[in-house]
Amino acid sequence: MRQFFVFARKEFYHIFRDRRTLLILFGMPIVQVIIFGFAITNEIKNADIAVLDQSKDHYSARLIQKLTAGSYFRIDRNLQTPKTIEAAFREGRIKMAVVIPPRFGQDFFHLRKAQVQLLADAGDPNTATTLVNYARAIIGNYQQELNGPAALPLTINTTVRMQYNPALKSVFLFVPGVMTLILLLVSAMMTSITIAREKELGTMEILLVSPLPPHLIVMGKVVPYIVLSFINALVILAMGVWIFGMPVKGSVVLLLAECVLFVLTSLGLGILISTVTDKQQTAMMASMMGLLMPTVLLSGFIFPVESMPKPLQWLSNIMPAKWFIIILKDIMLKGSGLREVWPQTLLLTGMTIFFIVLSIRKFKIRLS
Repeated sequence: MRQFFVFARKEFYHIFRDRRTLLILFGMPIVQVIIFGFAITNEIKNADIAVLDQSKDHYSARLIQKLTAGSYFRIDRNLQTPKTIEAAFREGRIKMAVVIPPRFGQDFFHLRKAQVQLLADAGDPNTATTLVNYARAIIGNYQQELNGPAALPLTINTTVRMQYNPALKSVFLFVPGVMTLILLLVSAMMTSITIAREKELGTMEILLVSPLPPHLIVMGKVVPYIVLSFINALVILAMGVWIFGMPVKGSVVLLLAECVLFVLTSLGLGILISTVTDKQQTAMMASMMGLLMPTVLLSGFIFPVESMPKPLQWLSNIMPAKWFIIILKDIMLKGSGLREVWPQTLLLTGMTIFFIVLSIRKFKIRLS
């Protein structure tokens, strides 16, 4: 065992001497967490709109004030004629136009109905739908204010309560996904080039003639990255909590243990890639292209798995990131314990053992 610890210590020294490796291992995740945490969001704020107020009465002015009172809309321009709406959209500066017809207040109180037209740029359908829904909700609240306490004889009232994320903060959705993506890519990418580097530099012969068996050589390569990746996980968790206000309602010890398990899974996957490649560039491309796109598309990070075709849903089950994201959300948002997340934990444990055993079996003791 002394030889194993000496070999692992040598790997630590090699990592600490390479400033580029340290920059990738610690600098890149921090930058990515900050960029992704602030940039990736399904919330829309300060959307520029145009307003065509043909009524110009007290009630239309109050409606415009309601629309711009929050952080969702801001008026880019006030239009004078309907013909200028198309030109405003073509300039690309507005996302939606609000058209208030003449006699808006009089029609509402005398005819008991009034219309407001919402024109949205559907070049981005999701953004257009979100903006229209925001505007409808604000107009609906304004209508209730105008009606006062009066209500219909028969009314169905709905009470809505958003569990685990009352403020509907999108960062609560993206922080677990970004954390999973970064840990997977960094851990797998950094370990995938270790054995490939030895092969490419011609130092693999020295390792093969050493008294260490293949499985200890593989473990010696993994141990330093286990420690460093765990530190990486702590940094990402701390940034998620302190910068983005991500709650941790469950056990912190269980959360850290699950992070260690996922780091082991990622490192095992990276070692497996490195054992079947001969060059660092090939190993890096395999880890980036083979893990990045499937993780983003099939893990439920951005797109819900339930809405995918059945074959893709089945394929998503072999993605370690999918199960780790579920674990993170359950522990951090729902306060779940091991009793609730043990199926996902068992799956990750099985994947980890499979990747490590396959890596050892794929490890070549002879150079071709």
